[in-house]
Amino acid sequence: MSNILKTLGLIEKQVKAFRGPIVTEVAKKKDPYQVLISCILSLRTKDKTTTLASKRLFKVASSPYSMIKLSSLRLQKLIYPVGFYRNKAKVILGISRKIIEDFKGNVPGSLEDLLKFKGVGRKTANLVLGLGFNIPAICVDTHVHRISNRLGWVRT
Repeated sequence: MSNILKTLGLIEKQVKAFRGPIVTEVAKKKDPYQVLISCILSLRTKDKTTTLASKRLFKVASSPYSMIKLSSLRLQKLIYPVGFYRNKAKVILGISRKIIEDFKGNVPGSLEDLLKFKGVGRKTANLVLGLGFNIPAICVDTHVHRISNRLGWVRT
């Protein structure tokens, strides 16, 4: 147990020197919509690329109402070169429409509702709940899952 505490202490010191991902920066604004969209942009994309794309996009469209006014081509140009930018543009426009039509323009604050959006999985939904709504949620991606198993913390 003491080895784990020492290791966690070392990790904590190192983490303080790192810059957080864009989704964490966006979350400071307390806007669940921007957290959701930044998270979608971040999937399979480097943080630096996601940061630049998110900033470009949110200068032009920062709400579902302003987002749906963009053409798919304009949105693609704003988020390029994030990975799968063409598909992500379609997903973002679809989610924005659904938020307006089904949730009166507000991102839903439940896991069930977030998982109904095409392109949103458990990790993204939990990230939106945690960072966008301050609801306790744990985001586990493939890497955390794999490492936790390798360290013997879980067996799945």
